[in-house]
Amino acid sequence: MFKSIAQPPAFRQLLRRQGIRWSSSCAATVQSPSFPCVDAHAARESRIIASSVSRLSQPPLAPSPDSGPEPPYARPNPLSYNTWGTLSPTRDNVILLHTGLSASSHAASTTLNQTQGWWEKFIGPGKALDTNQFFIICTNVLGGCYGSTGPSSVDPTTGKHYATRFPILSIFDMVKAQFKLLDSIGVDRLYASVGSSMGAMQSLAAGWLFPERVGKIVSISGTARSSPGSIAMRHAQRSVLMADPNWNNGFYYDGLPPHAGMKLARQIATITYRSGPEWDLRFGRKTPTLCPEFLIETYLDHQGEQFCLKYDANSLLYISKAMDLFDLTLPALEQLDMSPSQPSSLPSSTVSAASQGAALLKSHPPPSNPAPHLPELAKGLSPLASMPVLVLGVQSDILFPVDQQREIVDALRMAGNSQVSYFELGGVWGHDTFLLDVLNVGGAVRGFLS
Repeated sequence: MFKSIAQPPAFRQLLRRQGIRWSSSCAATVQSPSFPCVDAHAARESRIIASSVSRLSQPPLAPSPDSGPEPPYARPNPLSYNTWGTLSPTRDNVILLHTGLSASSHAASTTLNQTQGWWEKFIGPGKALDTNQFFIICTNVLGGCYGSTGPSSVDPTTGKHYATRFPILSIFDMVKAQFKLLDSIGVDRLYASVGSSMGAMQSLAAGWLFPERVGKIVSISGTARSSPGSIAMRHAQRSVLMADPNWNNGFYYDGLPPHAGMKLARQIATITYRSGPEWDLRFGRKTPTLCPEFLIETYLDHQGEQFCLKYDANSLLYISKAMDLFDLTLPALEQLDMSPSQPSSLPSSTVSAASQGAALLKSHPPPSNPAPHLPELAKGLSPLASMPVLVLGVQSDILFPVDQQREIVDALRMAGNSQVSYFELGGVWGHDTFLLDVLNVGGAVRGFLS
């Protein structure tokens, strides 16, 4: 005959957390396990279905121009954009601000839409992009879902969403569309092209495509050549998204969107946006269960939940693939039948800066073991040889590591550019430093532009 054994409270608490009840006769009774994270997924799907039924039963509403910074699947136009500041009579004070992968053109609040934008603290009077001096334009990229034409847009020839019938895009396509917009408003030349992350790719591409139309370039936490590491991360995001049955080969607009795949994709992306040291500072540890229990797990779960219905899944696929394809080395450009144009002639106002170029280069020594592709990248970047360029890198960035920022600087120097400024920032914010470090990022940008 077994005797009852008193179990310590901590042990009994652990059993309860695992769905096990301890009886007085020492018999462990297994209860049905509970998975709140799975229940939340089912509840989200039920809400989507109910919302779809309600929406289909109501007449369509006219969209509001100020319905929020990032209305989902917003009003497709050829290219959606926002502006801040005043255009000078000579139209020579224009800065084109490029977005990251999932950002809208709402970079800062406006009189029509006072919701804070994604670069709110960097745009305005006396800020990095000083609206007392400059006229700033920010577009939603071609292929996006916040106003510009993309996979969620309706094909006028069929009356149906493009979905995956939409053509494959490149960063160059996005920039060409932006310059079509500049043509339409009578802007012949930019004072500067500014971008972070994927926006930094666009900023470099703008100078490459239109060297005679770009005065300065700012590249923050970007790259001139997508690396295998970042391609792998984006491939993982696309894989989980396309594995969601609701994705339906991209034709989901009349049914359930692939919300589970989008949530997982966002969680993978979020891991690359910050750094391990920051996780250590922000999040502690708890006794785990199969559903999110560690603070870092609940944080990732929240990020995925917030994003999964706000952004179009097909836009994520198309734009992330465009990032993978970006490569400014000469052989890659030649495969696209693109040849570097001649560098723009150096304006007289920048001659003195060119003569001081040696001082700017001291911030980064030449590489001791240069990458094999560096000479080809230098040849590809030759159109930027006469253009002032600011490059910012972040030591804790794992998505676009500082090696890639140094590579841009080295290639530009090899191409003959003596007007490259490079700053390498510390801190624990990782790739998202460009959104958070107003003092250092904002200070460097403002100083370079002025």
